[in-house]
Amino acid sequence: MNYSDSICIKVVIVPLLFNLRLRSFALIADDIMDNSEIRRNAPCWYRTEGVGNNAMLDLVVLENSVYSVLKKYFSDHHSYVQIVELFHDASTKSAMGKSLEGMLRKSGSPDLNQFTMKNYDLIVKYRSGFFSFQLPVGKDFLNCFGTSGVDDKVGSDINEGKCSWLAVVALQRANDEQRQIMEQYYGKPGEKAVEKIRDFYTELGLPATFAGYEEENYKIITTHIQQISKGLPHELFFGLLNKMYQYNR
Repeated sequence: MNYSDSICIKVVIVPLLFNLRLRSFALIADDIMDNSEIRRNAPCWYRTEGVGNNAMLDLVVLENSVYSVLKKYFSDHHSYVQIVELFHDASTKSAMGKSLEGMLRKSGSPDLNQFTMKNYDLIVKYRSGFFSFQLPVGKDFLNCFGTSGVDDKVGSDINEGKCSWLAVVALQRANDEQRQIMEQYYGKPGEKAVEKIRDFYTELGLPATFAGYEEENYKIITTHIQQISKGLPHELFFGLLNKMYQYNR
């Protein structure tokens, strides 16, 4: 292997490991904590036949595998310690975000008084800040208004009473009478609860609000890309941006 090949491998490895630790690990852990049944049109890993509680051990293996790979390819790199610390920091903050999210559900029921944009931003910052702020909002929208072919956990945020962007904006707009709908159905099991809350969101105009939010962010990111004067070509960034834009439609 020549020097160029070695550099290319290292460039690819870091984002792959980030995805493994902050996505795969987090999704398996989330499914266990949320008692979920389906993930990507298949049983959640811990519900797979023969796995069960062993999924917890698999999480340990996943996490430690990340550091084993880092050691193999970066132990002689001058920034090795900083890279490892970056992964530790990301893992800690992700756990803090999940913990905060859980604290907003007292005894399994959502504490709607704590559903503020400040708390939502904190959850997003710690749980997903290493990806972006745009994607979690889009994920929240997709979870409510998507289809089972795109997101097989449609409605789970409502059933589980999560502090989502939609829930926060709805509570900001709702009057006392409308708030009772949230109190009655949000965080309750069953398709009826999902339908009631989804209709409520539609009545408040949240799909249009999200479309405006997405469009505004698209323009802001486009401007930032156009201002890049050197480095990777603009087409690369626009290609990635356009793949994400209106993905939730």
